[in-house]
Amino acid sequence: MLCEAEFEHFRQRLLQLQRELHSLLETGEDAARVVELDQTSVGRLSRMDALQGQAMSQEQVRRRQLELQRITAALRRLDKGEFGDCQDCGEPIDVRRLEMDPAAILCIHCATARELG
Repeated sequence: MLCEAEFEHFRQRLLQLQRELHSLLETGEDAARVVELDQTSVGRLSRMDALQGQAMSQEQVRRRQLELQRITAALRRLDKGEFGDCQDCGEPIDVRRLEMDPAAILCIHCATARELG
């Protein structure tokens, strides 16, 4: 079980990650917008490069949004007093695992079991 200082530590880490992701999302949305190129003045390879860059930016935005959802859910668990407990077995998640991923919802044993199927 985590102590109050650890709960506060993870709250601050999650809030910092949330701010960083919001900032990255604001800057990344411009790059993910629809590519509009004048086909008469831009070559086919340049258009393909622009479309590939757009697709990569869109995927980055999608991943950041998913991570933001995980962080928001972790902050809700903190508010409910459910943070740090495995959602499968109910056992405490090791602090070292939470340090690596403060939004983790599974202990290492349950996460491994899910991966192995």
